[in-house]
Amino acid sequence: MKIKPALSYSHTLLKTVVQPGDVVIDATVGNGHDTEFLAQLVGESGHVYGFDIQKIAIDNTTTKLTNAGLLKPVQLYNYGHERIDQLLPVDQKIQAATFNLGYLPGGNHAQITTATTTIPALKACLTRLSQNGIVTVVLYYGHPGGRQEKNAVLNFVEHLNQRQFTVLKYQFVNQVNEPPILIAIQKRCDDM
Repeated sequence: MKIKPALSYSHTLLKTVVQPGDVVIDATVGNGHDTEFLAQLVGESGHVYGFDIQKIAIDNTTTKLTNAGLLKPVQLYNYGHERIDQLLPVDQKIQAATFNLGYLPGGNHAQITTATTTIPALKACLTRLSQNGIVTVVLYYGHPGGRQEKNAVLNFVEHLNQRQFTVLKYQFVNQVNEPPILIAIQKRCDDM
């Protein structure tokens, strides 16, 4: 077995908790890879809410989902993930959410995610998370502003109540050029 990179391992974790019919969030749709993956997991009976502030990301994702025949269970918003609480129904529970932080691959590298939007989005997802549900965050931080967001996210998750959430940090420590870090947050059951 080969040790998986951060993004692949986030998919492994998501596969363990997301079932057909579930409701999930892709908080940073980017080029649509995670949105497509989540749409496959939830099937036509489930729902994927996708967010991205960049119109090109929404367009790329729409094209990808249309070509794959997976547009039906997906609702895309051309808004930043900090608007999750405003755009989802108030009582909407989710089984999972995923974030890829940094900039849009192939896009404008000056337009990045920041802690000022990411932390409120994480809070919104954790509030809506079902028991045993999971939020994955892949931190790409090798760009201007990336370290500040990484430090803020790590500080936030390190202070989550361990009776409510289990937090995993998955990182290669002997690679150069700031290898991505995966954070996985699982909501604990009442009986734990």
